[in-house]
Amino acid sequence: MARKRRPQGSGSVRQLPSGRWQARYRDDSGVLRSAPATFETKLDASTWLGSGATYDVEVERTDPTLAVFAAHWLAAREVKPRTREGYQRLLDTAILPGLGDLRLSKITTGHVKAWYATLDPAKPTLRAHAYALLSAVMRTAVDEGDLTANPCRIRGAASSRTVHQPRQATLPQLSIITEAMPARYRAMVLLAAWCGLRFGELTELRRSDLDGNRVRVQRGVVRVGGTYVVGDPKTSAGRRVVAIPPHLLPVIEKHLADHVEEHPSALLFPAQHGGHLAPSTLYKVWYPARAAAGRPDLRFHDLRHTGATLAAATGATLADLMSRLGHSTAGAALRYQHAAEDRDAAIAEALSGFATTGVVALPGKR
Repeated sequence: MARKRRPQGSGSVRQLPSGRWQARYRDDSGVLRSAPATFETKLDASTWLGSGATYDVEVERTDPTLAVFAAHWLAAREVKPRTREGYQRLLDTAILPGLGDLRLSKITTGHVKAWYATLDPAKPTLRAHAYALLSAVMRTAVDEGDLTANPCRIRGAASSRTVHQPRQATLPQLSIITEAMPARYRAMVLLAAWCGLRFGELTELRRSDLDGNRVRVQRGVVRVGGTYVVGDPKTSAGRRVVAIPPHLLPVIEKHLADHVEEHPSALLFPAQHGGHLAPSTLYKVWYPARAAAGRPDLRFHDLRHTGATLAAATGATLADLMSRLGHSTAGAALRYQHAAEDRDAAIAEALSGFATTGVVALPGKR
């Protein structure tokens, strides 16, 4: 087996989000390597570096620890930045502290069951996501020939009961919330509720994305590690054109005149001093507004549920709703993302009926 030995004391240590410490150094070829295990304390990590401990290249190549294999697994995944950050957080806080130091070939179903039992049952979603991620990593190890079988065999562990059951805002509640919001955010609330737009889609909308009575959803923005990353919408069906209900058009026009710069690339809902709006900034005014409406349980994202329910009440079909909301599985996206824009305009016309004289029946398809 090929073995490398470092100069004693070389390298550095850092604390991971899990609270454990990682020792790193560069080998003779300049490749940055991590110690084959993480450490409970900074002193332990520093001691390992100071010892000039040997690094068995062949063992790490043929039978890596879960921590090493998971790092390579994540690096090879083509996922959105926010998803990558979420995977890394799960690895650092939920998976690697219990299993990361074990050699891949030594992890048994018993190890997995014992680890799973340590996860907090009061956090079923986190528990399910952590198990699903571990199973995915192990499945790759099987596919690549590093394991003969996946040790993750706990039935139902990758699924969880939905904790939050969204309850739509009523029209009177929506009116109170809108009025309680600062003027610069009122159009944002209304577009979220009546057009079903996500927060990340709203905060990346620009003046050029408005086209008469339609809004073009072409991009989304997420915050990753303190940096805003602009990319495609959340789902494959997310690129869409959404017709704006007619009763909102005067509100949008006033918002453009009062709060949006003139150039085409100007953000519709920028932060106070420019740039993308942070969720925490919105929440500071959202929480008091929802409380004023007697809905302290209402999340901003629940406005999408409100919009979907209102649209469904007009008689919109499932295909109409999926197209309007850009919300689907990968398979459903292929079925619904090409729904006609003229049909969506009819939905928008009918939606305005709720805000004016009553419900307007949605015309039947021809």
